[in-house]
Amino acid sequence: MRITKLLPSVSVVLMSLPYGVAQQPAAAQQDQLLHVNQIQIIGTHNSYHTGLAPSERKLIEQQNPKALRALDYAHPPLADQLSSGVRQLEIDVYADSKGGRYAHPLIVDKVAAAGLPTDPDVDPKHEMDKPGFKVMHVMNYDQRSSCHTFVACLAIVRRWSSQHPAHLPIFILVETKQGREAAPASSAGPEPFTSAIFDALDAEIHSVFKESEMITPDKVRGSYDTLAEAISATGKSMAGKTGGWPTLALARGKVIFLMDQKPVTPVYTAGHPALSGRLIFTNGAPGAPDAASFEENEPSKEAIEALLRQGYLIRTRTDDGTEEARTNDHRRADLALSSGAQIASTDYPSAAPSKWTGFFVGLPHGLVARCNPVTAPAGCVDALLEPSSTK
Repeated sequence: MRITKLLPSVSVVLMSLPYGVAQQPAAAQQDQLLHVNQIQIIGTHNSYHTGLAPSERKLIEQQNPKALRALDYAHPPLADQLSSGVRQLEIDVYADSKGGRYAHPLIVDKVAAAGLPTDPDVDPKHEMDKPGFKVMHVMNYDQRSSCHTFVACLAIVRRWSSQHPAHLPIFILVETKQGREAAPASSAGPEPFTSAIFDALDAEIHSVFKESEMITPDKVRGSYDTLAEAISATGKSMAGKTGGWPTLALARGKVIFLMDQKPVTPVYTAGHPALSGRLIFTNGAPGAPDAASFEENEPSKEAIEALLRQGYLIRTRTDDGTEEARTNDHRRADLALSSGAQIASTDYPSAAPSKWTGFFVGLPHGLVARCNPVTAPAGCVDALLEPSSTK
């Protein structure tokens, strides 16, 4: 599938003028015509993850080598990732309404019991003691993060965004962690996500980002009854109707929140039909009133293209569990990028390649973003999408 010509004037302008003269007018013209769902970017998986400390690593290696193999990756600080061209971040959140629920990871005692050297403190500033959503991968065993709280992570993103106001929209994928987790029988597991807990999650987002700094479900739905209707009308002139994915002219400098977990969708949408009043786009079911974005983490060109034709925003994975990185296997990444999924998520962006083989996932020519290979209109120019001054 490929959309027919819509942007011939942009390429004509670009070719007829010297580079320095043509760059800004052509970029502004393209921004007015190109929508958020017509580009492709690189994102990172578990973007906050800083890896295991030495003794933690040794203990897990002794007790569960397979688990260590999957956990053996780490990311630079969030701002560094954004500066290197990453435009989607994933943040795992644990509810902690009273504070202190995750302040004493079990692995610390296990390291001591095994006679291994003491690792650096997981939380030297005692941020885990305070109420609020916490950011980590696996409670008790893999809790080291470049930002320990959701608010702290968001503040980093907002600060970077304000310093680079021309950036393409930054997608923030939120994974709610609950249910079956690594908690001993004698301790409490993760706090469940209820409707009230989700109210608190939205409130934390509001405490960092202004309404004008976000692209929310309400803005995309516009005057349509459902999000599914609105996104299917993106770019079409419908008399008396507003809504659909915004153009890049309206989306630059903003953030878009996406939900990772499908099972929590009914809880998050309860009392909020078609996500009315909510801030995060759910990962639900095609055609549902709240449907606008999905995850297809096992990339299938057929499945992804079917969703793209309906206007949906898709996130997919290019590698998983360090496996592709250890053998420099690009087959999954190549499939993900060619599928047209707007967000291709990796543990190894170009600025942080694999330590084993140098494996990384990036767009051609080091681009921060490119015209989507499936949904972008003909005449779209990659070089106009992310000016070098925003890197």
